[in-house]
Amino acid sequence: MNNTTSQKFFDLSPAELAQLGGGALGYIREIEGRDAVKLIGEAAVVPPQARLFCLYGADGTPVSISGSIEAAIGSAFE
Repeated sequence: MNNTTSQKFFDLSPAELAQLGGGALGYIREIEGRDAVKLIGEAAVVPPQARLFCLYGADGTPVSISGSIEAAIGSAFE
């Protein structure tokens, strides 16, 4: 029995990550209102504890912020 685990780590640049999936790859992460203010700036009028969902490109660039997971998924399909 082999108890060792094999791990592969990829060292990709942000530009390489952005090209994954031909620009059609991203992820959604739940964020708080204070995170939205950090991403958008002080113009974001959101309670600090608000539960929001941010769509990010594969390279981690924020694409959109939504008030529900369903809206974030809709943004991803656009």
